[in-house]
Amino acid sequence: MSTEQAFDSGGVRGVLHQPDSPTGEAIALTHGAGANCHAPLLARFARVFAGAGVIVLRYDLPFRQLRPKGPPFPAQAARDREGVAHAIDVLRRLAGGPVFAGGHSYGGRQTAMAASERPGLAAALLLLSYPLHPPGKPEKPRTDYFSALRTPVLFVHGSVDPFGSLEELNSAVKVIPARTELFPIERAGHDLARAAGVGQELLVRLRTLSLA
Repeated sequence: MSTEQAFDSGGVRGVLHQPDSPTGEAIALTHGAGANCHAPLLARFARVFAGAGVIVLRYDLPFRQLRPKGPPFPAQAARDREGVAHAIDVLRRLAGGPVFAGGHSYGGRQTAMAASERPGLAAALLLLSYPLHPPGKPEKPRTDYFSALRTPVLFVHGSVDPFGSLEELNSAVKVIPARTELFPIERAGHDLARAAGVGQELLVRLRTLSLA
C-alpha cells in the first residue's frame, strides 16, 4: 500500500507516492510534451512501483509549470533538464537507496540527456516510448548524445510507435556504452496504452540493470 500527496517544493511540483513499507529506492517520473504529471501512464506505473516499496515522484517539467497547456519550448530544453536534476535531488534526500529516473516521450528524452550531461545522476533510466525521431522523419534522429550516455537504460517501446520502430531503436542503442535493454509492447503505439500490466516486471528489470 502507499499514499499519494501533492508535492510542491524547491521548484519541483507534482505528486509524491509514499509506500507504507519503503525499500529505500526511489524513482522520478515525468511526462511527454502534451501532458503533465497526472498522465494516466505515469500514475499507473507510479502506483505499481510504490506498492512494491519504491518512493515515486511524478512531476511537471519546468515548461509545464510555466503554462498548463502547449508544447515545450525547444530553446529552453536545458531548463527542463535542470528540472529533471532538481527532481532527482529531491528524491535523493528522501530515499536511502538508489534513485532511478525516467519519463514518457519528451520527458524521457530530457531525462536521458540530463543523465548524459551529469554522470551518476541516476542509478538507471526508464524511458517510455523514446521519441527516436519525428513521425515519418527517420532522417532526423534524436540520438546525438547516445554515445555519452553511461547510465543503464530500460527502453519500453510499442511495436507500432510512429516515433521509431523497434528495429530502429535496437540499432540506435548499440552506440550507448552503458547497459541497455529493450522491452517491447506488441501492438502498442506511442501512448503505451497496452502496457497496463507490465509495471512489476519493469521494476524487476530496472533493478537488475542497475546492479549488473
